[in-house]
Amino acid sequence: MGSKGKGGRMRFQPPAGGSMMKQVQQLQAQMLQAQEQLATETVTASVGGGAVTVVMSGQQELREVKINPEVVNADDVDMLQDLIIAAVNEAMAKSREMAEQKMAPLTGALNMPGLL
Repeated sequence: MGSKGKGGRMRFQPPAGGSMMKQVQQLQAQMLQAQEQLATETVTASVGGGAVTVVMSGQQELREVKINPEVVNADDVDMLQDLIIAAVNEAMAKSREMAEQKMAPLTGALNMPGLL
């Protein structure tokens, strides 16, 4: 009578044998492994023609700041501060991108029908 459809309703039925739970546990283990890898992998960003270089982990932890001694000048402190900010921001963006690439295959698995 109404427009509610002509067929039976589809219901989600989990796979037999607890295989979905096993898949979730495997996914959790893979995500933990990816997070551990991100903690050890690094990205490098350099600005100002190499004046300031920043190294950051895949978990956005600042690991290293290198300043070219040629740019250290009492008159250029403001410029140096700006370069450090730019280098850190660029390294953070690269680190987030690396994390997204590493986690994408795993987070895509979270879109499995019936999982969420």
